[in-house]
Amino acid sequence: MILKISIITVCYNSETTIRDTIESVLSQSYSDIEYIIVDGASKDGTMTIVNEYKDRIATIVSEPDNGIYDAMNKGIELASGDFIGILNSDDIFASTCAVSDMSEFLAASPQLDGAYADLVFVRREHIDDITRTYSSKNFSPWKIRFGFMCPHPTFYVKRRFFDELGSYKLGYRVSADFELMARFMKHGVRLGRNPRVMVKMRDGGISTTGFWWCIHQNMEIVRACKENGIYTNIFMVALKVPFKLISYFKR
Repeated sequence: MILKISIITVCYNSETTIRDTIESVLSQSYSDIEYIIVDGASKDGTMTIVNEYKDRIATIVSEPDNGIYDAMNKGIELASGDFIGILNSDDIFASTCAVSDMSEFLAASPQLDGAYADLVFVRREHIDDITRTYSSKNFSPWKIRFGFMCPHPTFYVKRRFFDELGSYKLGYRVSADFELMARFMKHGVRLGRNPRVMVKMRDGGISTTGFWWCIHQNMEIVRACKENGIYTNIFMVALKVPFKLISYFKR
C-alpha cells in the first residue's frame, strides 16, 4: 500500500538553514510526498531560497501569522496526505530513506493511527556532529504525566485526527506540541515506534534553550496535562530532568 505523506515546514527568517531542510525533503527516495512550506512573512532571504525550489514544492504560503503553531495549523489545513508530519526549518532528515522507512512501517502496521521514531541533536554549524540522542525507545503514554513525549519532529499521524480532535492550540508558547500529543493519546490515538533515527535537529531551538524557557515549558506541560484530565504537578514533571541529562552523555 502506497501512503501519501504530507510534510510541513514552517519558517521565519530562516535563510541560514532553510536550504538544508528543503533539500533533505526533496532528496527523499519516497515518491508520494506532498511538501508544504508555510512562511511567516520573513524579512530576510528565506523566500528567495524557497522560490528557487517552487516547482518541486506542492504548496508555498508566505504571510504574517500568530507564531509557529499558527503556521503549523495553516499547513495542516492545506495538507491532503494520509499522514502528516512536521519538519521545521532547523531540522533535516537523517537519511534519504527516512520517509520511505516511516511509510513502510505505517503501511505494515494498519492497526496504528500514527508513529514516531528517534532523533539526534547536532551542532548548529556542523550537522554531522551529534551532541545527544533523543531516543523514543522507552517512551510510553503513561509517562506523559512526567513531561515525557515522543520526538515531535518524528511524529506522523493520520490527517483525520486533526479534524476530529483539533490542531495545535495557540495559547501555548512552547508546548502546544506536547499538548496535542497528550490530547491525541488521551483520546485513544494508537502510536507505534519505528526504531530508526529519522531526523537531525539543530541545537538551540526555542524549546531547548535557556533556564527560564525550561521553567515556562514545564509550567505549560502541567497545564496541558490538567486540560486533558491527566494528573500531574510541577514536581512530577521536574523528575524528567535527570533522565534528560543522561541523554547528553549518549552518542
